[in-house]
Amino acid sequence: MQAAPVRATAIPTFSTALRAVESLLMSSGQRTARRNAWTSVLEDRRRAKDRVEAQRVLEAVTSGRP
Repeated sequence: MQAAPVRATAIPTFSTALRAVESLLMSSGQRTARRNAWTSVLEDRRRAKDRVEAQRVLEAVTSGRP
């Protein structure tokens, strides 16, 4: 008697499941807009971090600290 073949299916990650739900609920234009908005948020955070670092360097140079 042969055993039934075992099938392994990957369990989707949480982000994969969210993308699937998002694709069902939103049109591609809305998804693109949301993605672009999030990219802008991340870029703004990066620029803010760079500004803070530049300010620290300038303050260190003007005060004579290393």
